[in-house]
Amino acid sequence: MSRSASNAPRLAVVGNPGSRRVDLFQDAVRAAGLPPARTVPWLDVLSDEADFLPGETVRIESPGEDAEVERLLRGVDDPTRVEGSALWYARFTSAVRDVARAATTAGAFLLDGPGDIAVLFDKRLCHGVLDAVGVPVPASPTSGRGAQPVRDWADVRALMAEHRMPRVFVKPAHGSSASGVMAVETAGPGRIRATTSVERDPAGRLFNSLRVSRLTTEREVAAIVDALAPDGLHIERWLPKASQRGRVADLRVVVVDGRATHAVVRTSRSPMTNLHLGGARGDLDEVRAAVEAAGGSWAEALAVCERAAAAFPDTLCVGVDLLPATGWRRFAVGEVNAFGDLLPRLTGLPGSGAEGLDTYAAQVAAVLNRARNHRVSATP
Repeated sequence: MSRSASNAPRLAVVGNPGSRRVDLFQDAVRAAGLPPARTVPWLDVLSDEADFLPGETVRIESPGEDAEVERLLRGVDDPTRVEGSALWYARFTSAVRDVARAATTAGAFLLDGPGDIAVLFDKRLCHGVLDAVGVPVPASPTSGRGAQPVRDWADVRALMAEHRMPRVFVKPAHGSSASGVMAVETAGPGRIRATTSVERDPAGRLFNSLRVSRLTTEREVAAIVDALAPDGLHIERWLPKASQRGRVADLRVVVVDGRATHAVVRTSRSPMTNLHLGGARGDLDEVRAAVEAAGGSWAEALAVCERAAAAFPDTLCVGVDLLPATGWRRFAVGEVNAFGDLLPRLTGLPGSGAEGLDTYAAQVAAVLNRARNHRVSATP
């Protein structure tokens, strides 16, 4: 790769104009004293009208927050629908490959590798990649490329029994933001219950809700699983998590250019800690103190996240869902998110090199640092 040694990188972002993510990235670009990034709309990508310029550094942003983009990707008119995630995945990863081809042909540079994105948006593949490189993850009978597909609720029940997993998370293989996720547990002999934000209407259609509810009959659980199974399902052991002030807790850790830069504690009274589902931010200082008091290592917890990010070397930034086991000594990685950096006003961890910077500013700083290093290495 070659880049003009006299100029800062010219940035472009593939995203939806006016979305929170694009706006926050543009704010970070301006704060760094750079010209605004050129926005390439996802609608242009999906209509084969996107173009890139020689020497541009291209960020691929989430296609969310645009109803028409969602309709084109998922094939349904209501963006709250759960079904259609397999079609969404196929169309989205195809579009990302189109971006990569167009950018490469133009002589532009990608911050997000299409191969990495394809794995990150398939929970089965992502889990298998992490497990293969020694990153601790919950046990799963569905991870990796050789796993048998889950066809229906009967398959879920059989796998739970075969692998002695009385409590599992059942997740759409291509979902995000807890869409379609169910925390399933045996509640006694012959009894099943589940916690989920999925709602099922009288016609059997599934919708995401902002309300977490409890399903108390196997019939209800089976109906939702059977509806989700054609899009692909991932099953993993439900690990008992540590708690903070009586609420279960986990962490979202953002890793930028190989280094853990930001972390937020998420707490909830339900198994789902997502902030949009009623989860609340916890106290990070209390977490660090609890880890050290238990004889664990906060630095090692962050290193687990960095090892997870290293499994995706062609991607500048990922968000790692870090699961602390009861007692705060051990950690596992639940998921790695390609677009896991939407944490407004959260500034960098002490000693991370991103102090005072939000997640987007940290990424812009990493891009500038790469450009400086390239100029130095290119100097005769």
